[in-house]
Amino acid sequence: MSSQQKVAIITGASQGIGEGLVKAYRERGYNIVATSRSIKSSSDSGIHAVRGDIAMAETAERAVREAVDRFGRIDTLVNNAGVFTAKPFVDFTQEDFDYNFGVNISGFFHTTQRAARVMLEQGSGHIVNITTSLVNQPIAGVPAALASLTKGGLNSVTQELAIELAKTGVRVNAVSPGIIKTPMHAPETHAAMSSLHPVGRMGEISDIVDAVIYLENASFVTGEILHVDGGQNAGRW
Repeated sequence: MSSQQKVAIITGASQGIGEGLVKAYRERGYNIVATSRSIKSSSDSGIHAVRGDIAMAETAERAVREAVDRFGRIDTLVNNAGVFTAKPFVDFTQEDFDYNFGVNISGFFHTTQRAARVMLEQGSGHIVNITTSLVNQPIAGVPAALASLTKGGLNSVTQELAIELAKTGVRVNAVSPGIIKTPMHAPETHAAMSSLHPVGRMGEISDIVDAVIYLENASFVTGEILHVDGGQNAGRW
């Protein structure tokens, strides 16, 4: 396999946005390392599955090592894996805290640190973090303190790393979605979820995929937090 063919690592890749991203990057000729706890092997030789809990450092270690061993390089990392637990702040348990920080923060840290080392050796790369617009625009009736703590941290580190790595050829961006129509949300909740966006509908997986691909091609953009949220970030409604 030619080491010049671009390679993307995508976390949380077994369904929803992650599955859509795998398809989009593959259609653009990338080799893919796809990770999740439930990922299945692919018959496509250009898609390599790494099964494991992204909160664990060994999953990140395997994903990055196998990307380099199998495909020779890492051009893009999309930190898509994420969890969201909605409950009143005083009702969060230690288990809730550990779970959200494990996936949203530890998963980002372990995978990004290892992938960034490879990118720095290459002199090029792109890191994209999937966050949430609730960080900037809380919604009454949607208690999301752990999302604010964890995904808000991703927003901050996106900008910090963009500056830290700006002269190295490695770009760092984020996509900040509203509520997206994925298997996470049962159909009977869609009407209520739609009302939480000024445009009156939930987002589609393709809306987020299109945003990530835009950032992939936008070579002069780094440190951007791109809101794809049906107007949530624009203000109160």
